[in-house]
Amino acid sequence: MASHDTATLYPAHLSAIKARVDRLLEKHGFDHLLVASGIEKYEFLDDRPYPFKPNAQFKAWLPLTRHPHCWIAYTPGQRPVLAYYQPDDYWHVPPSPPEGAWVEHFDIRVITDPAEAAKHLPATGKAAILGEADAALPGFMPNNPKALMDALHYHRAYKTPYELAVMRLAQRRAVPGHLAAHAAFKAGLSEARIHAAYLAATGHTDLDLPYSNIVCLNEHGAVLHYQYKETRAPSQHRSLLIDAGAEVDGYASDITRTWGNGDADFEALIAAVEDEQQALCARVRAGVDYRDLHLECHLRLGNVLRTLEIVDMDPTQMLETGLTSTFFPHGLGHLIGLQVHDVAGYTDEAGELIPRPAGHPYLRMTRTLEPGMVVTIEPGIYFIPTLLAKLKATPQGKAVDWRKVEHLAKFGGVRIEDEVHCTDGGPENLSRDAFAAT
Repeated sequence: MASHDTATLYPAHLSAIKARVDRLLEKHGFDHLLVASGIEKYEFLDDRPYPFKPNAQFKAWLPLTRHPHCWIAYTPGQRPVLAYYQPDDYWHVPPSPPEGAWVEHFDIRVITDPAEAAKHLPATGKAAILGEADAALPGFMPNNPKALMDALHYHRAYKTPYELAVMRLAQRRAVPGHLAAHAAFKAGLSEARIHAAYLAATGHTDLDLPYSNIVCLNEHGAVLHYQYKETRAPSQHRSLLIDAGAEVDGYASDITRTWGNGDADFEALIAAVEDEQQALCARVRAGVDYRDLHLECHLRLGNVLRTLEIVDMDPTQMLETGLTSTFFPHGLGHLIGLQVHDVAGYTDEAGELIPRPAGHPYLRMTRTLEPGMVVTIEPGIYFIPTLLAKLKATPQGKAVDWRKVEHLAKFGGVRIEDEVHCTDGGPENLSRDAFAAT
């Protein structure tokens, strides 16, 4: 699905990857980098394979996402070698011959048996071998050296122009799905059929989504990672919360939208969270500590709770007593790219933990924002029965309008999520731009 723009940008991306690896191999004392795409795995005591998902460190080099048993072998100063697995198979469709903007930059060796890859990997020198243990070949056992891996993960936060271009395409692929889901909600369809409408509009199947779509009607919106899709439509369609993404050339998008059915109190809550979400997106700027942005989000959502007369307490006091965490128990967002929850969101280049704020154990991003980073901004207010019951038993529970909470709990909750690119100047909202272009 790559565009002309991504094809043009790819050579510079590969050069950036090689320069990064050159520096890190020398620093950590390795002569070669070997990366396994991974193997096809089968269900226990069955002949049915699990959906194949490639090693993210493999697809950082080139856009191959359906290709098990492949290897990249890179030695600084040399053209990277690709052992490209293309079996002679009539039971399944084998991979097509290599094609795309990346082909001319690799020394491609086609293999028909996974074991043949070993013939094309360096026989001498010290190699860093990245992959799962089951990808091992005789003489080539993945060692995943921690210091090198930590550094590679850390630098993946900085997206090249090629990566940003592909990520914009992933946004553009997801948006029609969200619009189709909204229409299906308005038509009174079930969660399963709303999900099916999303898949049809994006051209995805369940197997190639970057993550399992979260499709929540009514009270299900209070389950943060709601994992089911009811086949029966409820008697009333009060709300839809859909957290759903798309994938292009190995890069993920991750967008959440919430819609109501016209109830004044719930529509006011959606509008208020939307306003704060957009204000937070505007704060994605170089030099901002993401932890501070997370705490600012709590204060902003506390103000929503107070303004809508759900909680009668100063937002600062709500944050200090942990009350806002009852209504907003997850983190503000995370890095995104080759993985939905991209790696190294809370570690430095040496792999050392950058601590989360006390009382906020689920925040996935603690680094300071810098140009090239893409983060999600996803505030939410939820009415989660187990958390509400605990709040009700505390002194702070007296500040809550429980009748209003009881009414809003029928709608589950609100989450609104965009992906935002931190630049040298103002932020680029990849999600909003994609909606505007549709």
